[in-house]
Amino acid sequence: MSKILVTGGCGYIGSHTIVDLIDNGHEVISIDNLSRGFQELLLGVNAIIGKTIKNYNIDLCNLEDLGAVFEENPDIEGIIHFAAYKSVPESVEKPLLYFRNNLTSLLNILQCAKEYEVRHFVFSSSCSVYGNTDVLPVTESVPFQNAESPYARTKQMGENICEHFSVANPGFKIILLRYFNPVGAHESCLIGEYNEAPENLVPVITKTAIGIRPKMTVFGTDYDTRDGSCIRDYIHVSDIAHAHTLAINKSIEGSLDSDCEVFNLGTGNGVSVLELITAFEKTAHIKLNFEIGPRRPGDVISIYANSQKAKNKLGWKPKYDVDKMMETAWRWEKHLKQLSTAHLN
Repeated sequence: MSKILVTGGCGYIGSHTIVDLIDNGHEVISIDNLSRGFQELLLGVNAIIGKTIKNYNIDLCNLEDLGAVFEENPDIEGIIHFAAYKSVPESVEKPLLYFRNNLTSLLNILQCAKEYEVRHFVFSSSCSVYGNTDVLPVTESVPFQNAESPYARTKQMGENICEHFSVANPGFKIILLRYFNPVGAHESCLIGEYNEAPENLVPVITKTAIGIRPKMTVFGTDYDTRDGSCIRDYIHVSDIAHAHTLAINKSIEGSLDSDCEVFNLGTGNGVSVLELITAFEKTAHIKLNFEIGPRRPGDVISIYANSQKAKNKLGWKPKYDVDKMMETAWRWEKHLKQLSTAHLN
């Protein structure tokens, strides 16, 4: 059993990854200052696994506080680094906030990894690093285009930082996981995407369907795509989570080809916004109230993955299709409503 530090463990993907790590025999501790994470997700994790995960409520940008966590846990063997701000529109409005938070936290966690000799590191990256690429499906070798948002730029820069750190520190193993669009919820529906004012498409759909939002907007139907709306590669969050477990395992086993590896995580199927709405309506048997609006700044037109490398080298294969993604997302939304109703009563 290896002890793995998960930063951002009270976030959407971080919480699902903790469950997957525990299911696969690891011990886990979390760092999350709850500025963007949710205590409720950690409680859901605890309920699923039947024990309590230790979370350190500290800011990764505070190097002294971060070092104290490593001092207290000298047996940390690997780090999975999720903690970052991730809102594209907010990053467009507040670029300095994103550069300061996302890059300082990464620099600090890498400095601690070096100082405390934690040699296995997985970085949460994003398909946004590719920008508006003309090459589809996207392979890991496709060159970066101009970042469409400061958020995307922090992921590009974060990867560059990791690569240079790897070169300067032989023996440290770094895996960069570029995932596409995580959706859905854990099968138990005790954890999912917890956000009262979401910007991501699927929780916007479910909150509109359940009546929290009166209607939703499709941002642009005049793109050069098959139905005019943006195309994304949606992938179930539990599939994403399992890829992190496989990645840290491969690193610890020493079975990677190089000190810094990059993998795409996607299904390889591009689904448009309008197609995803149709899939939800079919699964939930609900007609969604939506309107067509103008394009949104920072949005990439079309992107979907070639994930063959992850399948070949990590042994990773997505299990869930779009219908299952929407079904678990909808059950999670109904679970949240039950909790809210119970709280009011």
